Amino acid sequence: MDRTDANPRKTARAAEPLDAIVGARIAARRTALGLSQTALGELVGVSCQQVQKYEGGQNRISASRLHNLALALGLPVGAFFPERPEQAESVELSLMRSMAATPEGRAMATGFSRIEDRAVRQALTRLVEVLSRAA
Repeated sequence: MDRTDANPRKTARAAEPLDAIVGARIAARRTALGLSQTALGELVGVSCQQVQKYEGGQNRISASRLHNLALALGLPVGAFFPERPEQAESVELSLMRSMAATPEGRAMATGFSRIEDRAVRQALTRLVEVLSRAA
């Protein structure tokens, strides 16, 4: 192998773009269920910091850990993967990732998922749209 083409810091255990996609989907599901990173970590036996690293795509998730996360989140393991790994990130996933990247975004998503009244959710959505145009 030509060493000039090799990434000297890349190892077999280094995180890949697919790890970030899986992590973002875990974060989206956790948020939709109203779980904190601490609560999810307790369910699967890892620290809150480890959940953060999984969700951010910095750390890879073993098959057994992914299985446990899927059980805790009530989804099949396949739900965390795109149809094809090389598939570009969807606009929706990209938006979810950017929202989950800030404490304010996570708080907004958590609160929104708890609003049962559809009219209130729609009003809040319109308000956010207006505020985003004004910013």
